[in-house]
Amino acid sequence: MTAALGTAALWCGLPASLVSALAWQRARPSALAVRAGRAALGCAVLAVALQVTGLIENGPGGRHGGHGVPLSYTVTSLWSALEASLLLWLLALTGVAAVAGRRRRPGDRLQSVAMAAVMLVCAVFFAVSALTGPPVVPAAADGPGPGALLHLGSAALAVPFGHGVAWLVTGRTETGTIRRWTLAAWVPLTAGIVLGAWWSYRALGWGGSWEWDPVENGALMPWLLATALLHAAPSRAMRPWVAPLALAAFLLVPFGMFLAAHDTTPPGSALPVTVLPVTALAGAALLAALTVTLAGARALLARCEPRHFARPDPLLLLGCALLTVLAGTVLLGLLLPPAAELLRGERAQAGPPYYEGTLVPGLLALLALMGAAARVRHPRDGTAGGTRHWGTAGGTRHWGTATGARRGLAWPLAVGAGTVAALALTGPPPVMALAVFGLAAFVLAAVAGRLLARTGGEPMGLRRAGGLVAHAGIALAAVAVAASSGYAEEATARVWTGGSVPAGGYTVRLEAVERDADATATTITAVVSAAREGTVVDVLRPSLTSYPASGGPPVARPAVRSVLLHDLYVSVTDVGDDGRSAVLRVAVNPFMSLLWASGAIIALGGLLALIGGRGRPRTPPPGSHGRRASVPRPRRAAAM
Repeated sequence: MTAALGTAALWCGLPASLVSALAWQRARPSALAVRAGRAALGCAVLAVALQVTGLIENGPGGRHGGHGVPLSYTVTSLWSALEASLLLWLLALTGVAAVAGRRRRPGDRLQSVAMAAVMLVCAVFFAVSALTGPPVVPAAADGPGPGALLHLGSAALAVPFGHGVAWLVTGRTETGTIRRWTLAAWVPLTAGIVLGAWWSYRALGWGGSWEWDPVENGALMPWLLATALLHAAPSRAMRPWVAPLALAAFLLVPFGMFLAAHDTTPPGSALPVTVLPVTALAGAALLAALTVTLAGARALLARCEPRHFARPDPLLLLGCALLTVLAGTVLLGLLLPPAAELLRGERAQAGPPYYEGTLVPGLLALLALMGAAARVRHPRDGTAGGTRHWGTAGGTRHWGTATGARRGLAWPLAVGAGTVAALALTGPPPVMALAVFGLAAFVLAAVAGRLLARTGGEPMGLRRAGGLVAHAGIALAAVAVAASSGYAEEATARVWTGGSVPAGGYTVRLEAVERDADATATTITAVVSAAREGTVVDVLRPSLTSYPASGGPPVARPAVRSVLLHDLYVSVTDVGDDGRSAVLRVAVNPFMSLLWASGAIIALGGLLALIGGRGRPRTPPPGSHGRRASVPRPRRAAAM
């Protein structure tokens, strides 16, 4: 009964979304457009509430849960399957649409087309969710990842998508609105990715925080394109990039979701029949989006005057191009499994060697660009009358002369080179880690110099300061990743009770093996003591849990001891039949605490930029074709 009511709510949300889209298309949108959008949100809320009620009611002994499953796990298992994940994403999508359309601006054709596009997207996903039927959601054994933040961030990209469509239709845009909503999506998307990496590290027995699996990559692609969109939107010279980036960033979210569902399907099994039309719809949507994107980019290039893109900032242009290429590389890795299965009839997967070999050089280049952009700036391309200003401003050198560029970069480059030399003298470090450390020191020195230069001149706004903080956080994250991958020490061995495994200055000793079983699961816990220099510093309890009813492999839950400069990571991968031996994997990972702190710094930088960028959007007059959307007119001086 609950499932039937939920499906009915989804079918009611479909006409509500269509009515709202049609009402927004009128020359002067009426209150019906806003009310119908709120009705669609109400239908999504009702469907999710009914699904959660069904999970709670049918959990013990039902198909959605099991005996002893905590209530929090039962509720949050809502997004542990494709169909239910679509339902949660629909809730976030309609919520974003309700917020974006809460105020009507009569006669504003741009807002009308953008909101009509957003509501049409809502209608499509109402239909998809209703056609897939009531979701079948398994119980979450080890707790869910931060799916809610990822859904919220990806759904907020619907507004830039709508404005990208409106740009193609009307030839006008509000780059300020696109930037604000992209930031509103980028902040929770960043937080969700970092929290997902933290959860994977602490709750799963992978031994790391990032495994390049389809779920992680599905969130990484829109994040990369949203980052490029944030940098391109404020620049008039980069205007032709904005609409294609806005379209692609949003449409890659459902496409990545469906590819992830395909890639995580067990070998030898097929996707559920109800998911097949969804996958076909996603593929058609992506192909249509690519076609529209290419055609739209060509149309925008034809409309723009030569001065709009004659002399773009070379650092900005190269950075946006690199981010787009990196997103395309990740997409190619996701497309390999279904393509191989279609062409050769066998399952293939692009593993870490593919991603590390193709993405790491681009990420190193991005670090270099961030450091250069913090000290060397291109003259603004939005000045009145098209006049370009050269020289210095606020202690920052421009591209006017080669001497100015060298002076602006001299001491950050010296800091980076000094860091590399100092680390090289301590021993033979990995070459890649050494390059990352040098570039990160270069970025941090450049950011610090930019901030210090502003203290003696004009005050820096939150928008620009937030960008610098985010860049510093990315540099710190690069240091943490390079250190944890290049300097980690690991050992794996089967030991019996009383035996030990040495790694990274620790001696991990197996004290006992405990077994706990109930009606649904069997948990085997290895009680180990961690000693350093002969002194026991901690007692850890990694475990291995199996669920006979699911038929899946056992789930490893590691035990982690975190200190300031490193983590001691212990997991158990196998237990002997006699119950007295276990295979222990012991790793000492440096700078993991810095990785989580850097994620918070990146999100904080985005939040500061979002707060500092608030203000009334400047809408260009009708017929301007987007040519003056970002060019403020100089104000007349007040009469004295």
